[in-house]
Amino acid sequence: MSMSISKRLHELAQSDIRAMTRRCMEVGGINLGQGICDLPTPPLVRDAAIQAILDRKSIYSPCEGILRLRQAISTKLERDNGIAADPRSEIVVTTGSAAAFACTLHALLDPGDGLVIPQPHYGYHVNAARVAGVEVHSLVLNEPEYLLDADSLRASLRPNTRAILLCTPGNPSGHMLRREEIECVAEVARERDLLVITDEIYEYIRYEGREHLSPAALADLGPRTVTIMGLSKTFSITGWRLGYAVAPPAMAEAIALVHDVFYICAPTPLQYGVTAGFASPPDFFEEMRADYASKRERLFGALSTAGLDPIQPEGAYYMLARSAALNCSNSKEAAFSLLERCGVASVPGAAFYSGPQGEDWLRFCFAKEDADLDEACARLERLGA
Repeated sequence: MSMSISKRLHELAQSDIRAMTRRCMEVGGINLGQGICDLPTPPLVRDAAIQAILDRKSIYSPCEGILRLRQAISTKLERDNGIAADPRSEIVVTTGSAAAFACTLHALLDPGDGLVIPQPHYGYHVNAARVAGVEVHSLVLNEPEYLLDADSLRASLRPNTRAILLCTPGNPSGHMLRREEIECVAEVARERDLLVITDEIYEYIRYEGREHLSPAALADLGPRTVTIMGLSKTFSITGWRLGYAVAPPAMAEAIALVHDVFYICAPTPLQYGVTAGFASPPDFFEEMRADYASKRERLFGALSTAGLDPIQPEGAYYMLARSAALNCSNSKEAAFSLLERCGVASVPGAAFYSGPQGEDWLRFCFAKEDADLDEACARLERLGA
């Protein structure tokens, strides 16, 4: 029998993020590439999950998640995001925010529909769209501001465009959407009757007191928006695979249906763990931001000393830096060269662009234990000595 691979996978390959992680492990380097977030899980979250396991809360949950968690999410959305969401009909707990995005694509778009994804982008968004048969329309944003405007958005649209994806704070740019940018999106979305999908998983990780703005709460975007959020980054539980989608009832019902088909449900005992996390005091989030701000400053200084010309992110825990000082022909070569020279892994900038713009960049992740980050910074600084 002649075996063939699905045509949907023909342009897909293992991501540079995972490839660099594997190579870093082989050489015993420090991984500032993949956003693993290997920081301690808050005891409140950890202990509630352990208790749920001990209490044998390990059977299937409803495909949309346990009600107690959806109620906690609803309270949080109103308090922190200005979004009023019915926990019974407008919130779907998913197997990670990646699953929320994939289910949204399959539930609300058809093969051949177009989706605008601004660049630099998170590669998994692009690949998930391709696997769903959705055509990706690119919109390159200019560094270092990465600002979105109505004219450039209109220019990226095609006759089959059905939706636009917004990522705030952005990965890998760290850019946080301004109110005027969201209003531009709303203007164009109304003109073309576009669906708006947001990825806001880094909402609590932001600097200089910047305010996180959820598009669904502004400019009458709520009825046409799917808001995707998650718990992985906030509680340092990337391996738990827990996220959620917020949408008007008909959209949420369709997303839940696809989630049931693909995943059945999110991990039940872990849902109880993150439910407890929503009771974290405000000090938890302030301390988290202060800790990440300190890590950001240390990495920025080390990359500057190394001559890699970094951009200071407004949110999230990634930093883009220019690779020109490494004298390599492309970003992948630069990333491997840096790993070989000082034992620090990054991600090639080409992973975040569909065109040549990414070849000048490397992405670094600073969600690391202080000892590992300090050692990585020391190694980088020696490059500039």
